[in-house]
Amino acid sequence: MPPRVLTALSAAEVGAVEALVARAAEADGGHPLSEASLLALRDPSAGAHHVLVGAATDDGADHGADGPHVVVGYAQLPSTGGAELLVDPRARRAGLGGLLAAQLEELAGSRELEVWAHGGSAGAAALARRRGYAPVRELQHRRRDLGPAAPLPPLEIPDDVALRAFEVGRDEQAWLDLNARAFASHPEQGRWTADDLAARTAEPWFDPAGLLLAVDAQRGRLLASHWTKAEGPETDRAGEVYVVAVDPAAQGRGLGRAVVLAGLHHLDTAGCRSVELYVEADNAAAVRLYERLGFGLDASDVLYRRGASEPVAD
Repeated sequence: MPPRVLTALSAAEVGAVEALVARAAEADGGHPLSEASLLALRDPSAGAHHVLVGAATDDGADHGADGPHVVVGYAQLPSTGGAELLVDPRARRAGLGGLLAAQLEELAGSRELEVWAHGGSAGAAALARRRGYAPVRELQHRRRDLGPAAPLPPLEIPDDVALRAFEVGRDEQAWLDLNARAFASHPEQGRWTADDLAARTAEPWFDPAGLLLAVDAQRGRLLASHWTKAEGPETDRAGEVYVVAVDPAAQGRGLGRAVVLAGLHHLDTAGCRSVELYVEADNAAAVRLYERLGFGLDASDVLYRRGASEPVAD
């Protein structure tokens, strides 16, 4: 079936893409699509373009406007930031990656096109080279165990700092302001709006007790935060260092390490058996901190930019 380009997905189409994501995650490990792309599946106001390639159903029927019963190829061009594409593990090495990439390039037009490849896939790297893309950014995925066999360092909070949990209805704007200051030069994180925050606090995994705030003990000003995430059944719960933000004006006081450790202790107490995080490979200070806290490198996501290299003939 030829690719279809949509700006809004039906419930059936969302379910088909999510099923594709689940199949890829089981085969490859990791996260085949970013959180922002997964949220955009159900949010037409995100302004994303969706490219779907379907496979024939068992009965050979064409399911019309609701889309094919099975999606074997998917790509997303967001309104800003890097695009993503995904091919069903059972349908790889058949040209679908190139088909999706060509459709993204057509949609992008004169816009500078960047595409994420998750997990350091050799196939994605080869496709990028063939189409004239070169790596321009690396996001490391790191992981460590929790529990008695992997004890955490003790938590130390400066005397002039108080640690408390996020309060819904009170702290939203202060957190957004801190996030904007901390990630002023970040291409995605620093642009979060109230709608972006609301979408995530509405997710089933959100727990305000896991969004820890470090505030000035005298003035109450927000200095740093660590937003943690915990998902999965109690017997196999996994945690994530979701967002760590430190006000640039408060750097040099050890607040980054303090809030990271506070979040890790929270996840440990919540019964998480492991914790993961993503960190920019060129953020040397953050990489050192996480290495010292026992986070080993698991994989890397690579952002490729079109036109950064010469295409390679097949």
